[in-house]
Amino acid sequence: MVAVCLVSRTGRQLQRYDNMGRRQVVGCVPYRYKTGDGAGNVVDDLEVLVITSQKGSQGMMFPKGGWELDETVKEAALRESFEEAGVMGNVEHELGKWNFLSKSRGTFYEGYMFPLLVTEQLELWPEKDVRQRIWMSVAEAREACRHGWMKEALDILVERLSSRVQQKEETVKRPCSP
Repeated sequence: MVAVCLVSRTGRQLQRYDNMGRRQVVGCVPYRYKTGDGAGNVVDDLEVLVITSQKGSQGMMFPKGGWELDETVKEAALRESFEEAGVMGNVEHELGKWNFLSKSRGTFYEGYMFPLLVTEQLELWPEKDVRQRIWMSVAEAREACRHGWMKEALDILVERLSSRVQQKEETVKRPCSP
């Protein structure tokens, strides 16, 4: 039996800042492949998970939050996905780094985004009572996401996953060498 902490980290005492004083945040684009359409047909559609803000009225986004001194960047990305969206999985290679202005705080942040191939979706998670999570198609998520820099991260993920599929197809098509 595994014990799961159902409380999000709070406070800024362990928060990381870059050399220009910008708070460092990290997040994930959680994704999975939908394998069925509910009618027994096999599909292989990419879906991404978006969440509401804590206030719920500020649009949809991907999970993200502060990167703390006692964790690696990938550990922080996974922790934020667990706390805010209730998902676990494999954190993959960084999608990029963005500098953005927090409209609510009026300060600049440095944000890192990673793909998260979701392997587990939990029924209970720390922010279950203050956020909603919704699986969407890429097009729907692109429309719903309120942050331009997160949309860019989504576009990079889609391009990366598309190139993986093309590479697999090319490998299958190549004849074997004698």
